[in-house]
Amino acid sequence: MVNKQKVLIVDDDNNIAELISLYLTKECFETMIVNDGESVMGAIKTFDPNLILLDLMLPGMDGYQVCREVRARYAMPIIMLSAKGEVFDKVLGLELGADDYMEKPFDTKELVARVKAVLRRYKPAAEPQPQSRDESVEYPDLVINRTNYAVTYMGKNVDMPPKELELLYFLASSPNHVFTREQLLDQIWGYEYMGDTRTVDVHIKRLREKIKDHDAWKISTIWGIGYKFEVKK
Repeated sequence: MVNKQKVLIVDDDNNIAELISLYLTKECFETMIVNDGESVMGAIKTFDPNLILLDLMLPGMDGYQVCREVRARYAMPIIMLSAKGEVFDKVLGLELGADDYMEKPFDTKELVARVKAVLRRYKPAAEPQPQSRDESVEYPDLVINRTNYAVTYMGKNVDMPPKELELLYFLASSPNHVFTREQLLDQIWGYEYMGDTRTVDVHIKRLREKIKDHDAWKISTIWGIGYKFEVKK
């Protein structure tokens, strides 16, 4: 018997949470509902969710703070739910580690579709398949290993969510090759991804905060086009 995937629903509006739970249950997900941010970390330990649906406007600890704390300890995907539709709010959510952002009011069927899409993208990272050899690339002071999802920079391990690591690995595997944002979305997030190209920019920004430019290599912006992993010859 296949284990059901688990979704933790975090929303102070219990009517919305129950509706989401109903639709997810019909699609064979197992759900758990919590109504405040303070309960999330405890719920993760007891429920062990595969994905978190996180409302931003929560009593006490808001969704941004919850996302920050979850991402500091866990790698499971997070979809933010909010009535805030401004670009700033979406970008902030992505910068804090969210994998997707849905504006309220939303279509419940679309939400279910996004949950499935995010879990499909995340599955290879959560359940890596046996490989015949290590998938890794090495440069001076940088080793990116996609087999065990580890990054070593300047001799130290760097904590990195799966999508950040996959993006860095993909760029570093093709040094000096320029990729458009659309190409990177297709390669890393998949053709089914419903977000926009700003997702790439946000992940590049987070990579640059963790992996600084080196004398031998750097992540370069090609203005008006995209990005490349530039290796100095």
